[in-house]
Amino acid sequence: MKNPAQSSGIQKAESYLAPETLLQLSSFELRAKMIVEGIRSGLHASPHQGMSVEFNQHRTYTPGDDLRHLDWKVYGRSDRLTVKQYEQETTLDVLLLVDCSASMKFGTLEPKSGWGGTDGSRSSSRWTKFDHATATAAALAWMALQNTDRVGVHLFAEGLQHSLNQRSTEQQWRQVVSLLSRQAIEGGTDFNTSIDQILSLVSNRSLFIILSDFLENPGVLRSVFAKFLHKRHDLLCIQVLDNEEIEFNNQDPTSFLDLESETEIKLDPTLIRDSYRESLRNHEAELRRGLVDHGFDFIQMNSHDPVGPALARSASRRREWLKNRHAG
Repeated sequence: MKNPAQSSGIQKAESYLAPETLLQLSSFELRAKMIVEGIRSGLHASPHQGMSVEFNQHRTYTPGDDLRHLDWKVYGRSDRLTVKQYEQETTLDVLLLVDCSASMKFGTLEPKSGWGGTDGSRSSSRWTKFDHATATAAALAWMALQNTDRVGVHLFAEGLQHSLNQRSTEQQWRQVVSLLSRQAIEGGTDFNTSIDQILSLVSNRSLFIILSDFLENPGVLRSVFAKFLHKRHDLLCIQVLDNEEIEFNNQDPTSFLDLESETEIKLDPTLIRDSYRESLRNHEAELRRGLVDHGFDFIQMNSHDPVGPALARSASRRREWLKNRHAG
């Protein structure tokens, strides 16, 4: 049975992480801080709080030790009180790659009271894919810094636009927030050029997290994934799509604008809905398969949903990457 206090805490955390809450805030920094508060609330409410340490060995219990670390299984077998001793995990370089191409301007969740602090959000009354991606990136940066990881950010479109070199200093999170808040959303997407430029800047084996809509030829993306494998990096791809892109529920003839090429066509959505949804499912399946085949990970985010699941998946990927590195 769930503890009512835990249930209340988890609900509170989810409300902090919901787009409906975040789109009301007037600055990007406030939005990022709200997400951080949601993460903290979720950790306090969860009975399975994560620790950035790994089990090493047992030692005899002494008064004053944290009772949460008592090994009751050992006590049951031997009547001896022993404490699990932990060693600090190795820190990582975590690189956040955020797509700032024009297609990330799309969004249908409204009304957005605050412009959210990013230059690209000033003209929109809607919560965009870029809003969702940058909010998630800011939260991921904070989580990584809490683990004493070194965090860096690279913004890309037709090429690398802006970079923040990886650091683990106290000021780094504010630097991340500042960079994300200044970024405009424009241009097309060239994954190959962008990733080549970014990888040329990174010498250490790193965990890369890409936030994008990934509306690109799967063959091109597969070749991009191979670049990370060749350099022995790890990769998590977070696909950010608007709810309308996923459901395609428009009923009336509508003009559709390609935000990158600015090509406009008029279509009756009811005539192409089934084929569109099938194409999107096939694209997601190919994207996922391309990543899994390289030993990487994938999660799709609906920009109308809370950012929590992506944060949890990222934390899980970090743990797996550390285990694999220790094993290797």
